[in-house]
Amino acid sequence: MSDRLDDLERRIDELRAGVRRAVRARDGAAARRLRAELRAAERSWDALVGGEQPDDAPAARKALPLVTVREQVHQGLRLLGATAQPRLVVAVSEAFLGGTIRSAQLTSLRRDEERSFRSAPFGRPYYLCAALTDRLSPARGLLTLSTWPLERRVVGPLSPRVDFLTCAIAVASHQGAREPADPRAVRLLLRMARNIPGATDTALGPPDPARVVRAARAELAVHAERDTRDRAELARRAERQLDDAARLFGAATLSMIKKEYAT
Repeated sequence: MSDRLDDLERRIDELRAGVRRAVRARDGAAARRLRAELRAAERSWDALVGGEQPDDAPAARKALPLVTVREQVHQGLRLLGATAQPRLVVAVSEAFLGGTIRSAQLTSLRRDEERSFRSAPFGRPYYLCAALTDRLSPARGLLTLSTWPLERRVVGPLSPRVDFLTCAIAVASHQGAREPADPRAVRLLLRMARNIPGATDTALGPPDPARVVRAARAELAVHAERDTRDRAELARRAERQLDDAARLFGAATLSMIKKEYAT
């Protein structure tokens, strides 16, 4: 129990610091999200210290998640193994990892990560960051992990398709290893399989994970070599032109600078 209390106390301290940073930055959305997580963590701490919850306590409070939104996103991206849109990360977290996050909670997450890095560079074991475009600016709506090499965090012309296929293989592989399959995982795989030639047949019913993997790998083989070359060139440019923060969060464009001044 002492280990769990220590973890919760560290989490509470981190969330309180995050709330203060968000308030100073006048980021209302981030402050509200962090305050909600802080209240949940404090209730979990109270429950752990005081023993069982009262019988009339809401069911949701009896099973409060002890994993932060940030860590749930981290776990989802690690499972997928490639850059991904927030809604896919949320779906994977829910289907395979028991996640409780919502897409709206990810809106300001990358900005929080960048502020944290700039205030204490490399102070965390990992950061959630945006993929980098061919202009070395942050790609809109694509999340990556700082622990991945640059070649995996930049996106060229073919990269969105390559990353989708990579994610589909990961989802199918994880579903194929689980019995019985979670209905949410089945629905997710079906949506992805419909966008891969040869991944489904005309029969009704859930897609065969092994068939999805084969079809995705077949198409991936067509694009992988060219995409690898494009990404390697982008990564070399990023190494030459960007500092540590920009390699993680992208170089600011003129439109981004104007937006910062406007706010």
